[in-house]
Amino acid sequence: MLLAEVLACSILFASAHGQSAQASGTTATSPTAHPTQKSSPYHPEAPNRARDYYRLNWGVDSFNVRSVESGELIRFDYRVVDAVKAQPLNDKKEEPFLFDERARVKLVVPSLEKVGQLRQSSTPEAGKVYWMAFSNKGGMVKRGDRVTVVIGKFRADGLVVE
Repeated sequence: MLLAEVLACSILFASAHGQSAQASGTTATSPTAHPTQKSSPYHPEAPNRARDYYRLNWGVDSFNVRSVESGELIRFDYRVVDAVKAQPLNDKKEEPFLFDERARVKLVVPSLEKVGQLRQSSTPEAGKVYWMAFSNKGGMVKRGDRVTVVIGKFRADGLVVE
C-alpha cells in the first residue's frame, strides 16, 4: 500500500515536472534519471537463504540490532522459532560479543552488580523475542554500521545497526 502511494506520487511529480519543462522550452528528463527519494544502501532484512539457515540450524529468526540509550548500548534482538535449537544462544556460560569492522571494536555484554549480565538467559520458548545489550561506551558503533554478533558457535554477520 505504501509502495503504491510512493510510486503514484513519483509518477505525478515526474509528469508535473515534464509539463513544466515543456512549457519553458527545455527537455524533460525521465523519472528514473533523477529519483525523488534516495534509498539506503543498507538492507536490514536478511536474504531468504540466510533466514532459512538460521531457522533450520539455530532455531531463530527476525534479527534486529539497534542503538539505544543515546548510543551507549547496542541491543540485539532475535525471535525463537525452535526452542531446542536456540538453547545455545541463551546459555549463561557463553560470552557473547559484537564486532564492528568499520570501527574495529569488539563490544561485550556488561555485567551489573545487582542485575547481572544485560541479556536474557532463561530457557527459550518458541515465539518469544529475546535480547541482549552490548556496552558501546564512547559511541564507537554507529547507526548504519554492519556488525557481527557471536554467541559461542553462533555467528550472525552483516547485521545493520538501526
